[in-house]
Amino acid sequence: MNDLFLRTLMGEKTERRPLWIIRQARRYLPEYRELRKKNTFEEMCASPDLSTEVTLQPLERFPLDAAIVFADLMTPVSALGIPFHFNPGPVVPNPLRDAASIRKLRVPDAQEIAPAVYETLKRVKQGLNGRANLIGFAGAPWSIAAYVVEGNGGKGFPWLRALMAEDEVAFTELMETLTTLCLEYSIEQFKSGADVIQIFDSWAGLLSVETYTNHVEPHLVRLLTGLREAGIPTIYFAQGAPHLNHKTKDLPCDGLGLCWRSNMAEVRGEIPADGPGRKALQGNIDPAVLLAGPEATTRAAEKLLRDVPAHGHIVNLGHGIMPEVPIESVQALVQAVHSEAEVSA
Repeated sequence: MNDLFLRTLMGEKTERRPLWIIRQARRYLPEYRELRKKNTFEEMCASPDLSTEVTLQPLERFPLDAAIVFADLMTPVSALGIPFHFNPGPVVPNPLRDAASIRKLRVPDAQEIAPAVYETLKRVKQGLNGRANLIGFAGAPWSIAAYVVEGNGGKGFPWLRALMAEDEVAFTELMETLTTLCLEYSIEQFKSGADVIQIFDSWAGLLSVETYTNHVEPHLVRLLTGLREAGIPTIYFAQGAPHLNHKTKDLPCDGLGLCWRSNMAEVRGEIPADGPGRKALQGNIDPAVLLAGPEATTRAAEKLLRDVPAHGHIVNLGHGIMPEVPIESVQALVQAVHSEAEVSA
């Protein structure tokens, strides 16, 4: 039984640092590219057979310590009656930009939100057979709101910011609905076999400290508190938002994922690995380093391992792995992490 990832997240001192990679089941894998030739991204997300196969692919190739279910941040949104498609990112043909549209939204029973994801988790759990922990995930309310209001991944999401300025009540109602959706969806993922839930805040970098504090943090606290009360270990990852680290360190989660812009050693100096306020830290190698090949990857990994104490550290990238990354770079990352443990032993 390999529960190294979960034990590290929950504050135990472990025999080595765990490793997994954001977007580890994606296009850098030749086997994933073969599947994508025959299936659209939507088809793969909707099929438990294909999603299970894709989720397990990186574990068949590398000795990673966690699998993360193959799905999309937008997956649960269709349960609200909001149609969307991918081109290549999420596109919402009828974005929500007024109070009337927002007030029509209803969160269905948890079992109805994403049954294909729940079935995939059950199958992956069986397929892992104890060799790694299983991560479920959800988008943070702010980042889902960005897509459903803007209609796409528009630069800066001006319509989202305009809604917040024009009708704060409607914006708050939208955030409350999305928080409930994410909470119910995450709890059902846990019931389906996920050991941990990671909350991805892909567009947190748009937020000023003031906007985060007044308009986003209360919803995150409700979401993460609800998961904690349900006994679910959690990680919160704010992409592009090192300016919020002094705020997110107080969130009721077990771990913080840091984007590659953060200085992890400095953050560890402010957040203990033990005792009151303790959190695991996850990350945070620059994904672009892996494009440079295995030697550059080894250097970056070894520097991270030198700079950041092992206790409470989950090795990962500071954002998703890029499609063009050579397999050899991932092998080098795995080797660097495992070599540290061999030397210390």
